[in-house]
Amino acid sequence: MNFYDSEKMVDLLKPLGYELHNDGDDADIIVLNTCHIREKAVEKTYSELGRIRDQANLRKEKTGKKTIIAVAGCVAQAEGDQIMKRSPWVDIVVGPQSYQNLPELISKVDPIEKNKLISIDFPVIPKFDQLKSKITQRGPSAFLTIQEGCDKFCSFCVVPYTRGSEYSRSIYSIIDEAKKLIDAGVKEITLLGQNVNAWSSKGKDGKVWRLGSLIKELAKINELQFIRYTTSHPLDMDLELIEAHRDIEKLMPYLHLPLQSGSDNILKLMNRKHKVDDYLKIIEKVRNYIPNIAISGDFIIGFPGETDKDHDATIKIIKEVKFSQAYSFKYSVRPGTPAAVFFNQVDEQIKSSRLQEVQNILREQQFEFNKKSINSVIKVLILKNGKKVNQYLGRSPQNQSVYFNHEKENLIGSIINVKVSEAFQNSISGSIV
Repeated sequence: MNFYDSEKMVDLLKPLGYELHNDGDDADIIVLNTCHIREKAVEKTYSELGRIRDQANLRKEKTGKKTIIAVAGCVAQAEGDQIMKRSPWVDIVVGPQSYQNLPELISKVDPIEKNKLISIDFPVIPKFDQLKSKITQRGPSAFLTIQEGCDKFCSFCVVPYTRGSEYSRSIYSIIDEAKKLIDAGVKEITLLGQNVNAWSSKGKDGKVWRLGSLIKELAKINELQFIRYTTSHPLDMDLELIEAHRDIEKLMPYLHLPLQSGSDNILKLMNRKHKVDDYLKIIEKVRNYIPNIAISGDFIIGFPGETDKDHDATIKIIKEVKFSQAYSFKYSVRPGTPAAVFFNQVDEQIKSSRLQEVQNILREQQFEFNKKSINSVIKVLILKNGKKVNQYLGRSPQNQSVYFNHEKENLIGSIINVKVSEAFQNSISGSIV
C-alpha cells in the first residue's frame, strides 16, 4: 500500500512542475514515505532522516537552495510532532489519510520562518474523493487500493490507529481508476487493502457487492489481463470469492491469507477472532475449488505468552498447509497496542531461535513448490529487466519470480509463455516457448 501511496503522491506533485529525480542530492523536495508495522521500520525512519538532513545541508551550501523535507505514511501518523522534535529539519509531516493535502502543505513552507506543517487528521471527506490527479507513469503492473483501515483490532497491530477504521471505496471510483491505469499501459492490477476481502460497496444492481463481484466486474475490462489482491483476513473469506478464483481466468491462482500463529491460545491473545481449525477449513475448501492455487501466509513468532507448546503448534500447521511462500517475523512491540503492555514478553534469543526454525521449514516448502514448476509452460507478464545482460524478470500466475534471457527486442510489458527449466529458493527460470 505504501508503493501505491507513493505513486499517488508523484501524481499529485507532477502538475506542480516536479519530476522524479534519481539523486536526492539535487532534489527540491524529498518525501520519506514510512511504515509503522515493525519497530525496525521506525528506527530506520529517523536514521534515514539524518542522512537526508546531510544531503539537504550540502545542497544548500553548494547552491543556496532549500530542500523541502516531508515525512509521510504511518510513522508520520503515529509520531506526529515527535518527528519535528527529534528531527527539527523536517518541514512537513503528513499521515496516510492526508497526503492529498501535500500540494497545499508545500505551498505553505516558509524557508525563512521555518514553519512546521503537520497534517495527520482523518478527513471527513475520504481522501480517494480528493485524489483526482492524472495518472502519470506506471509500469505493466500496478497497485490499486480499494479498502483501507481495519476494525479487527488485533492486539499486536497499529493499523486501526494509523489507517483508521475500515473504509471501502465505491465500485465506480475503483473502475474509473482501473481504466485510467489501463490507459497508462497497465496490464496487471493488484487490489489492495489492509483487509482487502472486507471490501463491500453498493453495486450496479443496487445490491451490496463483495470482492468476488468486484473482480467479476473488473475482469470485463478487455485490456486488463491479470488480477491479484492482497491482504486477506480469514474472517472475510466467503464462497463467492473462492468461486471467483475457480471461474475467472484473469484472477490469478494465488491467495495470501495470514494465520499469524498455529496455536489457538495465541490467536486468542492476538484477538484474531478465528481458530486454527477455521483456517484449515478455508484452505481445504480453496484447494478443493482451485487445486493449483498457491497459498502464502504471515506468521508472528514469539508473541507474548508463546510457550514451546504454542510454537510447536505453529510448526505443525506450517507442515500441514505446505505454503508456497510466507512472511515470518519476530514479534515487535508497537507502542499503543494492547500487546505492548502484556507482562509475559518472550526473550529475544528464544524468539530468534524459533524464527530460525520456522523460516527453515518455510524455505524448504517454497523451494519444493518452485521445483514443481519444472518442465511446465507458464504465462508470464514481463515486468522489467533482470540484473544480468539480456535478462528479463516476470511473475508467474502463482506469484513466483520468473527469469529468462532474450537477446532481441524490448519485451517489458509483453505477455509470453516460458518453459521452466530450473527452480531456485526464491525464483524459477526458463526460456521463451
